[in-house]
Amino acid sequence: MLNRIALIIAVFLIVLVALTFGEAIVHQALAWFSYLTGIVFHNFADLYYAAHDYVLRHSGKILIALALTVPISYWLIKNRESELGRRYSPRKIAIVLAIFLGWLGAHRFYLGQIGWGIVYLIILYVFAPLVVALALIDAARYLFMTDEDFIVPVVRR
Repeated sequence: MLNRIALIIAVFLIVLVALTFGEAIVHQALAWFSYLTGIVFHNFADLYYAAHDYVLRHSGKILIALALTVPISYWLIKNRESELGRRYSPRKIAIVLAIFLGWLGAHRFYLGQIGWGIVYLIILYVFAPLVVALALIDAARYLFMTDEDFIVPVVRR
């Protein structure tokens, strides 16, 4: 019961932090992307207009891509049903979470390490680049572990 309450509180905190700092982090990411590529996005409206212009200029390519996506996806799903139904290991899921949502400590919450997840949220509030680096370090650690070495605490349901 206490684990469920802690999980609910953790999810609430993750959503609250994402809503609070998400826009600033995305703004910084767009600034970094602009610095690397020379393509400038000042806000989300610029991103929308760039996507809108691309759709108008390349609508034929988009329709062809959609028309090809449907049969290819159907074929892949049909031929890979046994692999798609296979359960992924918690280690692989933790790696993906650490790479994409590690700055929120999502991988720690997923592994049942609520305290460490909250520490990640606190570090995010204090110094965001540090938490991104820590998450990538965790992803690398998990990547080089075997499934046998990766021990996940059992969470009671």
